[in-house]
Amino acid sequence: MSDHVYKQIELVGSSTTSTDDAIRRAIEKASETVHNIEWFQVTETRGHVVDGKVKHWQVGIKIGLRIDSSAED
Repeated sequence: MSDHVYKQIELVGSSTTSTDDAIRRAIEKASETVHNIEWFQVTETRGHVVDGKVKHWQVGIKIGLRIDSSAED
């Protein structure tokens, strides 16, 4: 395994469906402009409750991007 250097970015994904969907949305949206995403870590989970039911999820995550030394990435 090669030695790598990573940068961390904090994001918040949101969804009316689930925490997993909120995570996926955050990573998919970030990957449109951020390259070399290799991992994520959930840092916070919260939601919005209406009439005793969860209506909205928000999940804070950190994503790790590999810093690549080549000019191609």
